[in-house]
Amino acid sequence: MGDLEIILASGSPRRRELLKGLGWNFQVLVPEIDESPRAGELPKELCVRLAATKAHAADSDENSLVVAADTIVVVDGDVLGKPVNEDESLRMIRRLQGRVHEVLTGVGIRWKKRMSTGLERTRVRFRPLDDAAARAYVETGEGRDKAGAYAIQGRGSLLVSSIEGDYFNVVGLPLCRLGTMIEEMGLNLPCQWGVEAQR
Repeated sequence: MGDLEIILASGSPRRRELLKGLGWNFQVLVPEIDESPRAGELPKELCVRLAATKAHAADSDENSLVVAADTIVVVDGDVLGKPVNEDESLRMIRRLQGRVHEVLTGVGIRWKKRMSTGLERTRVRFRPLDDAAARAYVETGEGRDKAGAYAIQGRGSLLVSSIEGDYFNVVGLPLCRLGTMIEEMGLNLPCQWGVEAQR
């Protein structure tokens, strides 16, 4: 996006790859925040609040465009975060197998003292799995650092029978919503593609 400085307020390798795919040049700043849910906080409120908090916490010039996100997996109203060990990974995969869950991503954008937040929701259906298959997937280690203990863009693609909504949201950053939010802040699509300067 021309000479605009872009900050990705996230340590996620998936989000880095998605932004690189847009051809953007950016810096990574990983803010340290408390990601604990608040009492009575709904999953959708949690991920939007965390995305906004990350965007605010990123130490950057006010003219920098800061992009932050937080992705969670929700099943039966329960939030499945990143598993702490293989046992928890296995419990998550067993719980998700053969049924539908939701992937929610809160997005926070900060630019020129303005803040914008949004929420993307995608429904994902897992195929039924026997216990040997669930264990085998966990043993790949792929889901170790991912919400819900799986990666749709890797070996975990063989677990997913269908999705309803934005695929990139499940990877970790809903690109269409991101682009729309940035456009609403005054940077149109040609500018985002680096084709022409924003008028």
